[in-house]
Amino acid sequence: MPSFLTSLRLDSRLAEPLYRQIYLRIKDAITQGSLAAGSRLPSVRGLASDLGVARATVESAYAQLIAEGFLQSRGQAGTYVSPQLPHMPPGAVSAAPPLAAIAPDPLQPQGMLQPFQLGVPALDAFPRALWQRIVARRLRASTVASLALPPAGGLPELREAIAHYLHLSRGISCRPEQVFLCAGYPALLDWVVETLLHAGDAVWIEDPGYPVTRPLLRAAGVRPVAVPVDEQGMDVAAGMLTAPEARLAVVTPTHQSPLGVSLSLARRMALLDWAQQRGAWLLEDDYDSEFRYHGRPLPPLKSLDVQGRVLYAGTFSKTLFPALRMAYLVVPVDLTETFARSSRLRGCGCPPLLQAGVADFIRQGHFYRHLKRMRPLYRQRREWLTQALERQLGAWLRVVPQQGGIQLLARLRDGLADVPLAVQAWQLGLAAQALSDWRIDHPAGQGLLLGFANFTRQEETERAVQGLAQLFKRLN
Repeated sequence: MPSFLTSLRLDSRLAEPLYRQIYLRIKDAITQGSLAAGSRLPSVRGLASDLGVARATVESAYAQLIAEGFLQSRGQAGTYVSPQLPHMPPGAVSAAPPLAAIAPDPLQPQGMLQPFQLGVPALDAFPRALWQRIVARRLRASTVASLALPPAGGLPELREAIAHYLHLSRGISCRPEQVFLCAGYPALLDWVVETLLHAGDAVWIEDPGYPVTRPLLRAAGVRPVAVPVDEQGMDVAAGMLTAPEARLAVVTPTHQSPLGVSLSLARRMALLDWAQQRGAWLLEDDYDSEFRYHGRPLPPLKSLDVQGRVLYAGTFSKTLFPALRMAYLVVPVDLTETFARSSRLRGCGCPPLLQAGVADFIRQGHFYRHLKRMRPLYRQRREWLTQALERQLGAWLRVVPQQGGIQLLARLRDGLADVPLAVQAWQLGLAAQALSDWRIDHPAGQGLLLGFANFTRQEETERAVQGLAQLFKRLN
């Protein structure tokens, strides 16, 4: 092993994640000449063992260095310093003043894919070659007109394809004109608030709920009101007691995030009744209803909306891949012109080439076939994680049964705290999240949120859980 690696010490207290510390140390050794071109680096398994970190942490560091050309992977022969690098004597790299380190946000991990990461579908199973052919075909067929500004609400062919899909799969009847495209959930939420609300208006949000929603609403100038969630979903009666004057409720009725419960029929009707009586709006975030493993998907709140109070939000980030940054909003008929006007001011923010690609992907039947393949795949990967957790960590936690989704909730036994575990896991390159970090005002208990979609092998799942098990033994 190179001498600089034998003395490498990682500091979990730093804002810089562990994989980044390894990456910087190796990169500095190469640029300063202490690690010569053609030198062989330790195996991922060997270095992870020596440093006491998860294999995924070292894999992330190596992958970044390979992508930047500092290292070369030679398959089973190992990983080497690139021989094409010019010699860079010490001090050759410009000494720019260092920027203040910005700590990564465990609640919104970006960049490298980490074990247990939430909200990311199975990227290994996405038909990339097919997608590339579809987009390439669109690109070759582009005209001068296609280079102009796209329609503000989204490409007509994609809006039509989404309307057709929602009618078949979710029982939502809408015209293409009611469907609007935008660049992800944050843009969608901001758009709804800007179009329908005034500064200072109260907005019901689920507690616990998606951590991004509350700061987004505050930034938009409205007042988020935490409404507790129990086994029947959002407690509508509690919301009416706390803030009956609210102008909007943001809910995940089919598969509540993070508890995984469904909004009961009684509460759905109570929510619709409140919205009608108060002239309020309901934003239904139907983010992952496609992935239900037992029985038929529950009908959306929108399908019960006869008074036109529900705005329905969906996303392709969970069904295709997050890099699309493409969400859609179905508005009531009476709001179609209102959102058409506001869309002309904002634009949808989604590249028209990608919109056209998604439209073809749906219209040619690939979207339906992809979803059909994903359901048994996710069921298998969820089973891998459930079995590993029960076998290795059954004394410390209990997996909560859920009907669908691409993540699970593991409740901790009495006396265990989720935040210290999640912090330590994050520092080891394991993207487990503490349930406590998703609560606002109301108790939610102690638990860990764990994604399973990107475990490609059972052995990989077992290793990640072993990393968690070491933390439990260390902290308890």
